[in-house]
Amino acid sequence: MPSAPIAPATLSSQLRRLGLTRSADDLNDLLARAANGRWTPVALLEALATTELEDRAHRSLERRFKRARLGRFKPMADFEWSWPKALDRPLVEQVLTLDFLDRAENLVLVGAQGLGKTMIAKNTVHQAILHGHSALFTTAADLLLDLNGQETARALDRRLKHYCRPQLLCIDEIGYLAYDAHAADLLFQIVSRRYEQKSIVLTTNLAFRDWHTIFPNASCAVGLIDRLTHHAAIVKVTGDSYRLREAEQAQKTRRAS
Repeated sequence: MPSAPIAPATLSSQLRRLGLTRSADDLNDLLARAANGRWTPVALLEALATTELEDRAHRSLERRFKRARLGRFKPMADFEWSWPKALDRPLVEQVLTLDFLDRAENLVLVGAQGLGKTMIAKNTVHQAILHGHSALFTTAADLLLDLNGQETARALDRRLKHYCRPQLLCIDEIGYLAYDAHAADLLFQIVSRRYEQKSIVLTTNLAFRDWHTIFPNASCAVGLIDRLTHHAAIVKVTGDSYRLREAEQAQKTRRAS
């Protein structure tokens, strides 16, 4: 059996300079497998290219997950479809295929708190990342706090571009807080810039007819809703809160112990 060759340090260094870091790290092992398997030069180059492509795909996936800021969430396999009183399961499952992204359409999840809207939204973002799309998850409060905190028009424009750059933007928890007209204008800018270009996933606890309570003095509220819903799948969830049920069950368990 041929002895495993030791790669010259200069070759490893040159691979790193070319950006082939994974090949540089695994060079001795790669050459040993090539010698033991009596690979042809073409086979060796194919193995090197495959190694690099797999490593770059893995690192790209890790970067997309980091930038998405998803945080912890339960997978859809744990979703209790029987708990909500009303939920269009076929529509949700269709959304999770991500076909709406190709058409630059939106997804709006409407329902009371504790019914799994955020869970569905985060799983949609997760699927998008796994399929090679860039994505960002944020709450409405964090997004508007960030935009309101920009001190110059140039800084604000940079942050607006930040939220318009991902192929999928998820804005969670619209409706839990009221905002002034300026905040409504900022959200309107994001929705308008992404309109018919890139998709938005949005969760809200309020029906659209009640959005005047979120932006009580905003003249753009009607236009905001119009652009969000023009090309959108609207998923309505009704029922009792999961979290309330879990809290009640936990309390019963404590009393019984």
